[in-house]
Amino acid sequence: MLKFSPRKIKPIFNQNSSSLPFLSSSATPSFPSSPYLSNLASEILNSQTPKQALRIFNSASRTVNPTKTLKLHSAIIHVLTEGKLYVQARCLIEDLIEILRKTRKPHKVCSSIFNALNQVQSSGCSRTVFGVLISALCEKGLADEGYWVYSKIGKLPAVQSCNALLHGIMKTGRVEFMWEVYGNMVLNGLSPSEVTYGILIDASCDRGDITKARLLFEEMIEKELKPTVVIYTTLIRGLCAESKISEAESMFSRMQVAGVVPNLYTYNTLIDGYAKMANVQKALKLYYQMLDQRVLPNNITYSILIYLFCKIGGLAAFRSYFVHMVKFNITPNVYIYNCLMDGFCDAGDLSAATDMYFEMETFGISPDVFTYGILMKGYCSVGRVEEAENLLPKMNETGLTVNSVVYNTLIDGYCKKGRMEKGVEICSQMIEKGIQPDIVTFCTLINGYCKVWQLEAAMGLYYEMKIKGYKPDVVAYTSLIDGHFKYGYTNAALQLHKEMIDDGIVSNVFTVSCLVDGLCKDGRINNAINFFLEQNKANNITYSILISGLCKNVSDYAAIIEGHFGAKNVVHVMMLQADMVKMGILPNVFMYKVLSRGYHEMARLCDYLLLANDILNGFFGPMAAVLTAVKGTAVIGVDL
Repeated sequence: MLKFSPRKIKPIFNQNSSSLPFLSSSATPSFPSSPYLSNLASEILNSQTPKQALRIFNSASRTVNPTKTLKLHSAIIHVLTEGKLYVQARCLIEDLIEILRKTRKPHKVCSSIFNALNQVQSSGCSRTVFGVLISALCEKGLADEGYWVYSKIGKLPAVQSCNALLHGIMKTGRVEFMWEVYGNMVLNGLSPSEVTYGILIDASCDRGDITKARLLFEEMIEKELKPTVVIYTTLIRGLCAESKISEAESMFSRMQVAGVVPNLYTYNTLIDGYAKMANVQKALKLYYQMLDQRVLPNNITYSILIYLFCKIGGLAAFRSYFVHMVKFNITPNVYIYNCLMDGFCDAGDLSAATDMYFEMETFGISPDVFTYGILMKGYCSVGRVEEAENLLPKMNETGLTVNSVVYNTLIDGYCKKGRMEKGVEICSQMIEKGIQPDIVTFCTLINGYCKVWQLEAAMGLYYEMKIKGYKPDVVAYTSLIDGHFKYGYTNAALQLHKEMIDDGIVSNVFTVSCLVDGLCKDGRINNAINFFLEQNKANNITYSILISGLCKNVSDYAAIIEGHFGAKNVVHVMMLQADMVKMGILPNVFMYKVLSRGYHEMARLCDYLLLANDILNGFFGPMAAVLTAVKGTAVIGVDL
């Protein structure tokens, strides 16, 4: 069951919580008798006005501990609900939930309040009371308990309570229950509101079902419900997430035609969509349109622009927007500086990144753990790992807790330099600080040991990972496979590849290249060919390995080309033909027959004509010998 930490709602009965003894979990010295409590509850229920009932409740509650009895609370909640003071009733229930949660599990809290409310004989407002209870439970992050109440009462509460339940369930991610509640609303004739549709559209967009979100949007238009700026923005966000930027633009125009004014979040959402498409022109145009409409940007706006400038390699140009930030009284925060530093590091401009760091100190902006992590990554990327490690004392001085990401960055930096003893030393420091090595730590060290030919140490870490229940990533597996091939342990390398597949790790192009190379060097030509033909991942490196290690003669090329023809991979055939020319390998008569037959079967007339031209020009050797050998292979009316 998922739990949440909802916002704390202050009691509205009095400003000073100390004047509300019924909100305290401490027991009072004396406890009233049951008849006395029953009489007080009756007085509250029979009060002429809610205000009078509250006076009685506040006075009596000084001697009542809600963990012992809920009679008075259930009575006042009924009175407040009957008087349509729903907010007050909900806030009282929420505070009651907080008190009871200290000593009871959530479901017990829920059932205690439910049973207490159910025992009150009221004038028929019980459904509304339970609706308020559902709202309070969902507000406190107890959507499962809210759904339990919904299931128990047998009747639908008001649409506001249904909306609270829909929203609460949506936050748990269990949307099947959300659609069930919505279905019951429609089935029982309870008209969904704009809020209802907003929740459903939000849930659909979060799950990537933009089609359903748009259908719900059109449905509410048909029912003459007016979509709010939140609903329009949600749809724009969903469309941008699916890279449907033109449809997002149409939705943005549609909201303006409908008279709905875009807010800051709307503009940020669409600017972010443009940024992800690297469309700097449209992003900046919308940014200035936002300013023209007197919608002031915030730090999020400028963070999006930083991301955009990083993506197009023009981060230096963003410095001019600092003037805008000052103009709009927006102080660049640590997040803005972190984004800038990260962008400069990715661009290889470590000097600019360190300037940003010192500028932060000048303006009194305290670096956080991400700031130091970014700087360390930058130093390590240029091989200055010692300088990266020197930042650790600064982090400790400022009271920052060094996390596994920072330690892993340093370990990776030392491993890439081949200094495994330092990498292990940093790992030991991490463990001393109470941070256990994670999958990234193990994979980094394995990769490092393989690069310095310490295969035994790498395998030791591999077995330790397995014991701890970790799965090595594709990089670690590829390093181990490559290491075993280099030592001539072909069978062990193939076993590791099998274990990798069994772990559900998908081979990448480097894994494929490594296996083809290893099999070729071990003389397992047929295995290399078969494995290569089975793979969908191949790049220039793979082909080069295959050419240099496998294809020393034309017959090997012909075997691979036949396999590609069988798999209908004409592009790969053409690549191999080009590779033959580059390697200076002259195709022979047998190769021509393979190519001719393949193009014939795939009805590739243009390619066949080019092939015919090559033979006529003597590219495949003496023309007479070739024509004799391939007699009868002319295709599609071409007579050789």
